[in-house]
Amino acid sequence: MFELDPYLKPMGIMVVLAVLWTFESIRPMFAVKSGRLRHDVNNLAIGIFNALLAGLIFSALMLTVTVWSANQKIGLLHHMELMPWLELLIGLLLFDCWQYCWHRLNHRVQFLWRFHAVHHSDAAMDASSALRFHSIEILYSTTARLIVLPLIGLSLHQVMIYEIILLPIILFQHSNIALPERLDKLLRVIIVTPRIHWVHHSCVKQETDSNYASLLSIWDRLFASFKLRDDPQNIVFGLGKRFDDSEWNSLPGMLKQPFNAALYKKNL
Repeated sequence: MFELDPYLKPMGIMVVLAVLWTFESIRPMFAVKSGRLRHDVNNLAIGIFNALLAGLIFSALMLTVTVWSANQKIGLLHHMELMPWLELLIGLLLFDCWQYCWHRLNHRVQFLWRFHAVHHSDAAMDASSALRFHSIEILYSTTARLIVLPLIGLSLHQVMIYEIILLPIILFQHSNIALPERLDKLLRVIIVTPRIHWVHHSCVKQETDSNYASLLSIWDRLFASFKLRDDPQNIVFGLGKRFDDSEWNSLPGMLKQPFNAALYKKNL
């Protein structure tokens, strides 16, 4: 297989963010709120912090676990004699299905939701919101991956391919771009688009608890959690006014947010 440049992922994120930021400035779906630059810098800051934290703790562990799985013939893919492209396709489908299940669990389990809510508390959603996750969520979700990867039998190389495909789509689906409805409709046959994911970030709980898929939209259709709005331009993002205070949208505030029980009294 071809070698993947380790700098491809961070460079790709920055390029895609810059392109989306430009389109969000030219053709936004939602009115751009004041303080946009500060908002985006804060989201970028927590994204960089999480990337460094995960890289420091999990890079070697991820490699060790996937190599051990291959050597011990543990995992579904290691027991199937398939062409490399088909093995990759099946592995990515299984992993994307896991991502759906894990995301749904984060909305159902109150402890997990407390940290995942940091992502949903962004009331000014744009492409930078895709980077806004609490560091503890990054730690426990990556730990869960260390269990799932050997069960599927994915290699680190295959995981990197998945992330290179996923990350631009994750940034795109959070973006504040008035994409033509026909184009969104065409794309959402396969992938999660902005009009799908905007509903997931609605302040209405029934809508927040829908559209959990990360890459492929098929999972929400299969598991009856798919929702769309006829009036996406009227969606209100976030978790309510109590989360809108600038205190909770700075880097320190986002890290402290899950530990303030008063914030969550009406949101659990």
